[in-house]
Amino acid sequence: MRSLTYRHTLAASYLGYVSQAIVNNLAPLLFLTFQRQFGISLGRLALLISLNFTIQLLVDFAAVHFIDRIGYRIAAVSAHLLCAAGLVSMGILPFILPDPYVGLVVAVIINALGGGLIEVIISPIVEALPGERKAAAMSLLHSFYCWGYVTVVVLSTLYFNLAGIGNWRYLPMLWALLPLGNVFLFAKTPMKTLIDESAQAIPLGSLFRRQVFLILFLLMICSGASEQAMSQWASFFAEAGLRVSKTMGDLLGPCAFAILMGLSRVFFGLQKGDFKLERILLISGAVCITSYLITVFSPFPLLALAGCALCGLSVGVMWPGTFSLASRVFPLGGTAMFAVLALAGDVGCAAGPGLVGAIMNKTTLTTGLLAAITFPVLLVLGICLLRSRTAR
Repeated sequence: MRSLTYRHTLAASYLGYVSQAIVNNLAPLLFLTFQRQFGISLGRLALLISLNFTIQLLVDFAAVHFIDRIGYRIAAVSAHLLCAAGLVSMGILPFILPDPYVGLVVAVIINALGGGLIEVIISPIVEALPGERKAAAMSLLHSFYCWGYVTVVVLSTLYFNLAGIGNWRYLPMLWALLPLGNVFLFAKTPMKTLIDESAQAIPLGSLFRRQVFLILFLLMICSGASEQAMSQWASFFAEAGLRVSKTMGDLLGPCAFAILMGLSRVFFGLQKGDFKLERILLISGAVCITSYLITVFSPFPLLALAGCALCGLSVGVMWPGTFSLASRVFPLGGTAMFAVLALAGDVGCAAGPGLVGAIMNKTTLTTGLLAAITFPVLLVLGICLLRSRTAR
């Protein structure tokens, strides 16, 4: 048997982001099914999304203190075991516990623990790999979340058409095979660790006393919220709000959203950096606002789905673009700065879908999505404020 190389480590890392895409996006594809089969309200479905990203946020925060102690390999293996366990639980626990919703909550918690660990550990694993094309590798790594999202939508849609939506409980168990298989890759592939340069970094306390960093923190919250508010509710909105078939809704809504988001991230990663990041983010925010307005107010279902897809194109650059902007403004920010910005992004990932679900539960589907326009509007205002501060 050939020995595993760093190329296998990189492949396992890409599959790690696919695993995270599975645990983040499979449940939302089934929201309408959960509502019909178990009688779960929109507010409680929204809580599942917020719970997922809140726990991932807490894992991000806690991992700073224990990742170096347990090592990259144990963390990566544990993350994928948790993802597999959570997916299997999703297909079993709602049917054996007295309250199906409790079963879904437990499954989401287990998945979130695994997804949070993946977010923390995969990037440093790839960053530590030998080679000079680290920027390209990292860009491709982040795009694999999008390709994983596309794969989840397409193959899940195929499953629903072949096996029937009534047999959905077996689908999470099938998806669990991917993170389970990745456990064996991470158990054997070679790994290197990053050199700790924290002694040269700007202290976090000093960063939080700077207005520019606080603006970047806000931009990360808005980036995560703008992305996930549409991503997590697109399938439900298409099926229940636009009343198109599940197959058409998922393929032309969430799937197109993920494809365009992935393409925008690949394009962004291939650039040499000799362009105005602030201008790119401003354009992204404006396009995002437009996409939400099209989705909410279009009288034609296909045009509304096109608005959803356009949102994917607009939000793709927001997260990595804000990271790159922070790196330019604070070149000595260090690992801790990026960890805090990632936490801010996860706050947005929890807040955006949570706000949409809470308002949907009180009013209508379209009103909930319209409320999410707050986040790209704040992003545009934040960029304008940032430009005025950095121009001094």
